[in-house]
Amino acid sequence: MSSLPKALPQVDRVSSPALLIYPDRVRDNIRSMLEIAGDARRLRPHVKTHKLAEIVRMQMAAGIGKFKCATLAEAEMLGKEKAGDILLAIQPVGPEITRYVQLAKTFPDATFSVVLDDTGIIRKLNRACAAESIRLGAFLDVNVGMNRTGALPGPEAIARYKLLHEMPFLDVRGLHVYDGHIFGLPMDVRTKRVDKAFAPVKELILQLQRFGFFPPQIVAGGSTSFPVHARREGVELSPGTTLLWDFKNLDNLTDLPFHCAALLLTRVVSKPAPQYVCFDLGHKAVASEMPHPRVRLLGLEDAEYVGHSEEHLVAKTDRWDEIRVGDAYLGIPNHICPTVALYDHVNIVENGTVTKRWKVSARYRFDAFSETTKSTKDTK
Repeated sequence: MSSLPKALPQVDRVSSPALLIYPDRVRDNIRSMLEIAGDARRLRPHVKTHKLAEIVRMQMAAGIGKFKCATLAEAEMLGKEKAGDILLAIQPVGPEITRYVQLAKTFPDATFSVVLDDTGIIRKLNRACAAESIRLGAFLDVNVGMNRTGALPGPEAIARYKLLHEMPFLDVRGLHVYDGHIFGLPMDVRTKRVDKAFAPVKELILQLQRFGFFPPQIVAGGSTSFPVHARREGVELSPGTTLLWDFKNLDNLTDLPFHCAALLLTRVVSKPAPQYVCFDLGHKAVASEMPHPRVRLLGLEDAEYVGHSEEHLVAKTDRWDEIRVGDAYLGIPNHICPTVALYDHVNIVENGTVTKRWKVSARYRFDAFSETTKSTKDTK
């Protein structure tokens, strides 16, 4: 299969902007993940990229039973899909602490875990578990250079790992190591940088063992680095973008075998001046946190993007005379993960035709206060 669709599918009845998912490409990506990992039991894919129950089912059908998520909505989706092992990969704060505990009680057949790095939150989570008479798994989040979350390897990490063991309602499951700051680069250079970032973790494990702690699990890497970590014995791998891919990865990770399985459908809504073409692909339809180009339009790869607002994307192209208002184009987003989160539904392409829609079931966010507020209003 080629990396990109050869033709525009039948989209006459599909309103734009829209997000199209190609399930056959998703299945190919799952197979590639399995080939790199060597065993489905080594994979703990992240669901933040797709937020789709149907893709979770595809992975479970392939033998994958462990998952990582970033929000309570994603954790709930995994619980409803009867995933056996669910890891919340962001430290809960505020009402999310008790809400996550309640989710774990709602799905007792699943193992719920969480990453932690703060002593105060560790104690608060333990108290919340005690109040509900439930135990949660706990991974110590380790900072290997991204400087976003995690405890630094060394005395800081050792002290917090020891604290986790002192919490009677937390089951210590090991270490969580994310190296998302290492991106792109040729495979040999990437491998050296991933190995260098992981070296303090290897030393941390030895130090923990000297104190009598033997981390049972190491969850490491993301889509960029998981092929490197796949060479390490006993490490779980947590790619996510691999399931859908985007042009940032397509261009920078040419050694990886993944296909773009999610494309944007957009149409020309105006030709306001010579060379200028306006598409219905505003900030509300494609992730806008990246510099331009935020999307690569197939057939207009050389377009220069000169304006982007809520509903409109303006491009400048020498092919202006060939383009008609109403023409449809496919586009590959620069960053697929936040793009998916902009859509309530995705359109499914099978055999060149849009056949159905899937609900982006984990797009929403829990609001623990809203339920209380609603019930209070209802009594007035």
